[in-house]
Amino acid sequence: MKIADTDLGERPLFLAPMEDVTDASFRFICKEFGADMLYTEFVSSDGLIRDARKALQKLEISDYERPIGIQIYGHIPEAMVLAAKMAEAVNPTLIDINFGCPVSKIAARGAGSGMMRYPDKMVEITRMVVDAVKIPVTVKTRLGWDENSKNILSLSERLQDAGIAAITIHGRTRSQLYKGEADWTLIGEVKNNPRISIPVIGNGDISTPLMAKEAFERFGVDGIMIGRATYGRPWIFKEIKHFLKYGEPMPEMTISEKVALAKRHLLKSIEVKGERRGVLEMRRHLSAYFKALPGFKEYRLKLVTENDPEVLLKTLNTIESVYK
Repeated sequence: MKIADTDLGERPLFLAPMEDVTDASFRFICKEFGADMLYTEFVSSDGLIRDARKALQKLEISDYERPIGIQIYGHIPEAMVLAAKMAEAVNPTLIDINFGCPVSKIAARGAGSGMMRYPDKMVEITRMVVDAVKIPVTVKTRLGWDENSKNILSLSERLQDAGIAAITIHGRTRSQLYKGEADWTLIGEVKNNPRISIPVIGNGDISTPLMAKEAFERFGVDGIMIGRATYGRPWIFKEIKHFLKYGEPMPEMTISEKVALAKRHLLKSIEVKGERRGVLEMRRHLSAYFKALPGFKEYRLKLVTENDPEVLLKTLNTIESVYK
């Protein structure tokens, strides 16, 4: 599969952009486990053009992360164009437009999946961004606003005509948020539409290697994007690739392997963000690595409240010795 001139190989796996999750340290870990395409956390176009510190920090990418996309969102065409140019200046592989986020504070003002109520404006913004930059532009979106307005079949054609290089489709409407099961049927219909020549990437509920295999084989998508299932389990990329290649599950990660991974992730976070912020923003990840362990409450409390990295490392050593 290729997006413009970037060859991602056969059946590539994409790390979904997730706010407060897919930061530089998490992307580093997912890359280690075989993610073929990374994305930054999604970036507000308004924040970028106001020079908001948090938005600007999200543009910081490293060569080892490539190929990587910067995802932007917003509802004002001119702001989206300016944000796209700012993102292009740091030389990502591509710019992705977020027309899929269902969070109320974003969708309510017409950004993210809120744009699905205004397909003409959605296409207009896409065309303006494509025309404004020299690197590939892709789109991530949903099936429609609600059950009565699933317009992804016609919309995907219009977005392709606007010049995008690939489309990622989450198999839910905005009104569903993340409830119920993702419906991949329409994703498959987009992929099998003879009018569609760009890559189609499917997204939604892929949480096991078997589900990934079935998505590729049943719906014919070019790639799969994985979001929530990577949280606390970034090795899912390696699991899926092993299953696709050998037809059998990869051996389970041992406690020792998970502890070593948690340490590496913690130290990478500190390296990238400094000790205080690096520790604070790692807390959610540390506990997630071990969420299935019985009687874990005491250790979880330590992992989500401790500020001293040395104490955290010792706690991880204790977890290894207790549960090994």
